Amino acid sequence: MPAARELLLDAAFTALGTRPWHGVRMVDVAAAAGVSRQTLYNEFGSKDGLARALVRREAETFLAGVEHSLATARDADAPDATGPDATGPDTAGRDPVDAGDRCAAAALWTLRTARANPFVRAALTGCRGDRLPPAAAPSVPAPRAGREARPPRGALSPGALVGRIRDSVAGAVGADAPGLPPDAVLRACEAAVRLTLSYVVAPAPSDEEVAAEVAGLVRALLAQE
Repeated sequence: MPAARELLLDAAFTALGTRPWHGVRMVDVAAAAGVSRQTLYNEFGSKDGLARALVRREAETFLAGVEHSLATARDADAPDATGPDATGPDTAGRDPVDAGDRCAAAALWTLRTARANPFVRAALTGCRGDRLPPAAAPSVPAPRAGREARPPRGALSPGALVGRIRDSVAGAVGADAPGLPPDAVLRACEAAVRLTLSYVVAPAPSDEEVAAEVAGLVRALLAQE
């Protein structure tokens, strides 16, 4: 059975499916999790503490999914590899997984998760609306200066999240093709991530088409090296 902390986070996430954060009551979250309200406060201290923990969990779960998508790129429905760093066919007669496949798989995971999870979408875009807690993302438009310009506690800024995704993708690509210049890999992977985010904001008719576009961009950039 999940620990009380996970049950409470699940209950809070579910509650946001039916009401905005300001309408979520701690007593209702505790009841839905099957624990006492005192247990909830012992775990998180306050409603703000619950929000920060929920934001962190959703962000880390998303980033773990990025890692998994990179590791299982060909198992997903990413485009076939034809990139410059391919070294020969696999046992099924296909080219080995290349940089384009890795980036396409990460793009598919990002697009699908952002569509399904409002916390991930808010973290990636910086736009949380009024249904999510302030900890989910910096306010948009961002204040021009001062303390309020800092992201709320618990939130990763979109730029920081882009950096985390880029570094994960670049690590996988670099392991596949150690002969590529690391700075070129970083630039190509950042371009792939930012192209993907443009489709998070303005979705395309098909996620698979976006993944193919991302793969083509990365292969084109790395072919110049």
